[in-house]
Amino acid sequence: MRKSLSCRWTIVVVVLALLLVDQVVKVLVKTNMTLGEAIPVFGDWFFIRFVENDGAAYGIKLAEGYGGKMALSLIRIVLVGFISYYIHVLVKKGAPKGVIAGFVLILVGALGNIIDCMFYGVFFTESTFRSVAHFVCGGGYSSFLHGYVVDMLHFPIINTTYPEWVPFWGGSEFVFFSPVFNIADAYISVGFAYLLLFHYKYFGHR
Repeated sequence: MRKSLSCRWTIVVVVLALLLVDQVVKVLVKTNMTLGEAIPVFGDWFFIRFVENDGAAYGIKLAEGYGGKMALSLIRIVLVGFISYYIHVLVKKGAPKGVIAGFVLILVGALGNIIDCMFYGVFFTESTFRSVAHFVCGGGYSSFLHGYVVDMLHFPIINTTYPEWVPFWGGSEFVFFSPVFNIADAYISVGFAYLLLFHYKYFGHR
């Protein structure tokens, strides 16, 4: 019982700490950079590039219009509830710490982006290509659950042009890796990859 309680408190502390990192970075970017602004960090390979999206991870657009955005936000909240409950079950069953850690990362990532959707539209002015956003106590650029997700990590490691002889894409630009994402997205990706690579046997024997 004590071991289970200790594990739960550890999870809470880890979730809050990782969530704080995600939110601090997002707020710093949103209140100090104009939309589309890019700051080179490592040559042409890594940029802090401020973009916003109303879709899923890595800027994938899934929602259209006011109703679509609301539906996507509610789906995220339901998924967070499900993941939280599943972590509770894993702890209760004494699952390996690695399995729990993987799901905790996924949970934190989902929570990080949900916070953007829930509160950023209410408490920030609109980010534009000419001005940075400012904190406001209500009366922001949108309503509850309709805020935009802040992305800033861009790794265009390869930026070149397809040779003219390549069918269909000859002469067009090729960028690897083109999506701009955030720390919360990274938590989700690392969590999934870690579970698939190192703990697939746990799920295969359930």
